Amino acid sequence: MIQRRTAVALLASPLLLTGCGGGAEATERRTPARRPAPAPTPGTPTEPAPRGIPGLGPERLAEIPERCGQAVVVTGRGPNSPLCTAVLHQRTATGWQAGPAWPAHNALRGWSAHHMIGDLRSPLGVYTLSDAGGLLPDPGSRLPYHHSGGFHSPGTGFEGELLEGSFDYVVAIDYNRKPGTSPLDWTRPLGPKRGGGVWLHVDHGGPTHGCVSVAKAHMKELLRTLDPARHPAVVMGHADWLAR
Repeated sequence: MIQRRTAVALLASPLLLTGCGGGAEATERRTPARRPAPAPTPGTPTEPAPRGIPGLGPERLAEIPERCGQAVVVTGRGPNSPLCTAVLHQRTATGWQAGPAWPAHNALRGWSAHHMIGDLRSPLGVYTLSDAGGLLPDPGSRLPYHHSGGFHSPGTGFEGELLEGSFDYVVAIDYNRKPGTSPLDWTRPLGPKRGGGVWLHVDHGGPTHGCVSVAKAHMKELLRTLDPARHPAVVMGHADWLAR
């Protein structure tokens, strides 16, 4: 069953996003989800695909819905570390097939099982992935894509790195948000104190405020691969928690 845990939204003003996540209302152009192409029939692997997902224990595996055919697994180095690795796993007839491992960042202070706004931790959990968007035009997303100037990301990060371009492409993580809306939407079912605006987005070279960031090329690959017909989800947390 999908958990609804919290993440940080960094809100500078109703029309300006800074840092990671946010929920600014902005005029946007919404591109409907593309008609999903049939999933390719995988070739016969040289070795059988694992039935489970390496690094995930029975508790975490049980939280992935049966209908989920794509799982982005984000593995943190430790409970207080901002460094992690992201891998897209796709379910096949023989089990889960892993893609390449991508270096990534999570929140400055690591992870939280009960995220609160301002704690600078990413939320542990399994969350659906329903909506995408960005400052740049749709690169071929299968998820509904929300193109908007509201994805502007000015300023600098925790290590002095420029944040500009971080929200060129984003995928909303369905933590404390209403699926089926723009990633910029302010709706917070758990209340504003529990944060929101937790996204997969373009890496800016340093820790985030709650999101998970990967290189721009990997974000484009995710947008072109994540298929709503396969009910994608993200499984995110530090390695010890994921192994339970």
